[in-house]
Amino acid sequence: MQYLINKSMKHLLLALTSIIIFTLTTPAYSQTEVATTNDPAQVKAGAYVLDKSHGKITWSISHMGFSTYTGQFADVDAKLNLDPAKPANSTLDVTVNMSGIGTLNEKLDEHLKTADFFNVAKFPTATFKATKIELTSNKAAKITGNLTLLGTTKPVTIDATFNQAGPTPMTNAYRVGFTGSGKLKRSDFGMSKFLPMLGDDVSLDIEAEFTAS
Repeated sequence: MQYLINKSMKHLLLALTSIIIFTLTTPAYSQTEVATTNDPAQVKAGAYVLDKSHGKITWSISHMGFSTYTGQFADVDAKLNLDPAKPANSTLDVTVNMSGIGTLNEKLDEHLKTADFFNVAKFPTATFKATKIELTSNKAAKITGNLTLLGTTKPVTIDATFNQAGPTPMTNAYRVGFTGSGKLKRSDFGMSKFLPMLGDDVSLDIEAEFTAS
């Protein structure tokens, strides 16, 4: 019995020693480096790029009044230069690769890529460049910019909300997340096919996670 007790105590001491050594030798990260934050003022300033796997634009349009049809642009590139101290000085440039349009209906996807709608062969990308960022609350802003679609450039405003910033649990890579929404008329960009059966008003819902670059 005494032998078993001594053996157990030995294993316990070894485990405790290992924990202490690991604690002392593991680099410590400061709170600002490891903690997530919901306070925009605490977000790291600098250059960010969109995480394409966590950045999508969902669009919706009236389908003859019977339903609201939705689809996504899932192939999006974006660069954000963020200045939390002076948000108006931040910059945002977005490129949407139009071939990435998706509705989960292959035939409809192919039709949307034709000259009836997005004419992807002639206009493979759409771009948005922010021209004005105006805070509307501590965590929200109106982002006005020039949207170029089908060769036509018009101003569009996105209502953006800051969600959270900080390192991800899996990779410890620092990122910042936003949710956005906006509206536009497709006819403003020369897309008038099937009006008014298919709605002119298009709603946009945006989810974006940017990683520090």
